[in-house]
Amino acid sequence: MTVWADVVGQPVAVATLTQAVTNPATMTHAWLFTGPPGSGRSVAARAFAAALMCPDGGCGSCRECRTALDGSHADVDVVATEGLSIKVEEARDLVTLAAHRPSVGAWRVILVEDADRLTERAADALLKALEEPAPRTVWMLCAPSVEDVIITIRSRCRQVRLRTPSAQAVAELLQRRDGIEAPMAIYAARAAQSHVGLARRLARDEHARIRRHDTITLASRIRTVGDALGAASDLSTIATEEAAAAAAERDAAERTRLMELLGADPTARTQPPQIRSQLASLDKEQKDRAKRHSRDVIDRSLTDLMSVYRDALALRLAGGVPLINEDSRPLVASVADALSSERLLRAMDAIGTARERIGANVQPLLALEAMMLELRLG
Repeated sequence: MTVWADVVGQPVAVATLTQAVTNPATMTHAWLFTGPPGSGRSVAARAFAAALMCPDGGCGSCRECRTALDGSHADVDVVATEGLSIKVEEARDLVTLAAHRPSVGAWRVILVEDADRLTERAADALLKALEEPAPRTVWMLCAPSVEDVIITIRSRCRQVRLRTPSAQAVAELLQRRDGIEAPMAIYAARAAQSHVGLARRLARDEHARIRRHDTITLASRIRTVGDALGAASDLSTIATEEAAAAAAERDAAERTRLMELLGADPTARTQPPQIRSQLASLDKEQKDRAKRHSRDVIDRSLTDLMSVYRDALALRLAGGVPLINEDSRPLVASVADALSSERLLRAMDAIGTARERIGANVQPLLALEAMMLELRLG
């Protein structure tokens, strides 16, 4: 299989990128991959990087393809921030890296998976490298939409727009690549709304399926103010606990490794100032990462919850639209019976507003409480 095998449902994008690999006249130094969450922006960018490195244009089996795809190729540098933003210091390091010639391949590729998280100063730092590109260096930036990237950056990039693949295409990928049984693959692809990464997790992680089920059933249980406030607290607590559990082991390992690199005594009651400074910096990075993870969990939950109201509206309108939550049709029907079409639209607006507020750094619990009050069935 070629490097494009996992880029599902994107024939136009693949054709554009393949042409750039085979026809130097269509190649450019900066690319912007945009598309909704789960559309495979970074997957497409990695595949493009592999095709540029491959002597056969992306065979998928040679060493250049394999190492470019897994991020271990010497000339492919992947930036995937786990914090809330990409800071100017990181951007300056990338600019310095971009000035170096490729060491083993034909190109040096710098792939920024979260270009929408560049701070304004970080984006300004990248601007000169994009205006005056180094020979044989290719920038690949990924973001949900062109509007998420400042205009001075996006105007210097060639855009590749990806779309949400069909649930069937995602299910086929899960069966072929991950060995998931067909019924589970179809359920996961539909429940994840064709988000490839989430579909894979739902198919393989029972805890994720339980969390999703608990989230969507909230739609039928929020009747009083007390129910609304309790549901908001539950969602916030679950997100915080999941983020803490995911980070605990990694945070401890990072702290131990840093202490070893600094030659510090982990049993000492106090550390020298320079070591305390390094530890404080690490602690801040870990807290930022946990904060982002918590908000990502909340956002996934809100996306799942909105799908119930979307399905309920589809039932009320009787338009024959396939349900995302077909396996929970009785739940969807109960919500459709309890709320008018206008109320369902208001509920979806409330969820969308909560997502925007949390994305704008509003305290998640406050945003969730305001949202849940709008979702009451009473």
